[in-house]
Order: sequence, then C-alpha cells, then structure tokens
Amino acid sequence: MDTTHRIRAHFTDSAQLKLAAADTLAPQIARAAGLMTECLLADGKILACGNGGSASDAQHFAAEMVGRFERERPELPAISLATDTSILTAIANDYDYAQVFAKQVRALGGTGDVLLAISTSGNSGNVIAAVDAAHERGMRIVALTGRDGGRIGELLTAQDVHICVPHPVTARIQEVHILAIHCLCDAIDTSLLGDEA
Repeated sequence: MDTTHRIRAHFTDSAQLKLAAADTLAPQIARAAGLMTECLLADGKILACGNGGSASDAQHFAAEMVGRFERERPELPAISLATDTSILTAIANDYDYAQVFAKQVRALGGTGDVLLAISTSGNSGNVIAAVDAAHERGMRIVALTGRDGGRIGELLTAQDVHICVPHPVTARIQEVHILAIHCLCDAIDTSLLGDEA
C-alpha cells in the first residue's frame, strides 16, 4: 500500500466513525454542554485533565473557554490541570504521578464545578483519581473516553455525563474527542449568546 492510499484510508476511517457515532454521541454531548453551561451561569468553573494527546485536548478546551471559540464573548472560567510543570513535577516527585490531577482538583474544585476527564482507554490512573477527587468535592464529571469506557465509565454517577467513542483505535478516538470538544464549545456559546444571526 502506498502512502497516499494509507492517508486516504485514514480520512475514510475517521469520517465513517464520526458519522456512525453521531446519533449515539450527540445527545450525550448536548447533555454535557447543558451541565457545563449551568455550571458557568452559577459562577462555577470547569477543570480539565488528561495525559498525552488528551492533555492537549484539555488545554485546547480551556483555551477555547478563556479566549473564544468562534464568536466574541466574555471569558469563561476553565483551567487545564495538565499545564503547570512545577505543580505536576512536584506532586509526581513528592507523592505519586497518580495524584497529579487529584490534588489539583481538591485545591481548585468546589461544589457545582465540572471536571472534564479525558482518557481514550478510560483506565488512566491519574484521571481515575481526579474523578474520585471531583466526586469528593461535589463536582460533576463530563468524561470523554473510548473503547468500553474503562474504569472511568464504571465510576460515573447519574449526575455525570459519559461521552464514550465506541472504537478500539486511539487515533480515531482522539479525532472524535476533539470534534466533541468543538461541539461542546459551540453549544455552550449558543446557550449563552443565542443562535448566530
């Protein structure tokens, strides 16, 4: 198989998964956007975490909230827990890497806030610990996972929202995750600002 053919196959696989997952995921994404909007209107904040590509997705989401998505609007309080290298390395060194997000959730999160927990496998130990810490703090969870949802899926309550991409390949899961994040941003802006003229 030549490189061009492989690239076309990636595009096809990605597009097919997105179309196949749309009906299943759209109601959950809408519910998650509603939960986040409710949090923001009550002067709450959204904390986001993940590892590797999911850490980048957490940063991307926070940037869209604090800056803007596609329309001008007031800044919205969102923090990526994957960005402060001093905090991350101090906690990993002094405690354990599994605690790098949970300790930040306990320090920054409060009742009514939302944790955006991102893990393609649903089994990332430090994200699982963050979910537990968020529940302790009275926060609600929006979980972006893949495959069967893993341990994170098992920890969620009826108050939380699970957006699980039903696919085994990490790259495909991540591609749907970023689309879901863009849908969340758009839905939040629409709820706050109304439909665009």
